[in-house]
Amino acid sequence: MPGHATIKHDNAVRLRRIEGQIRGLQRMVDEDQYCIDILTQVSAATSALRSFSLSLLEEHLAHCVAEATLKGGPEAKAKVKEASDAIARLVRS
Repeated sequence: MPGHATIKHDNAVRLRRIEGQIRGLQRMVDEDQYCIDILTQVSAATSALRSFSLSLLEEHLAHCVAEATLKGGPEAKAKVKEASDAIARLVRS
């Protein structure tokens, strides 16, 4: 897939940033920080994960699902179903 290396790198950078947020949360808990401050950071980490998920889903739709639908057949139906299920899981979380 063209540009896959760039996307992979960008995703890795985003995940490392989120990982840093989670480590920061652990440090805040260890240091007995104020609960509201911790909750604020939990919200930021949750938002970052949600944004990452949506970006990943968009990439999947633009490449994997689009390619499968061009080919047609059972693979196309399976990819659309798979994407729909993923969207449903994201909406529920």
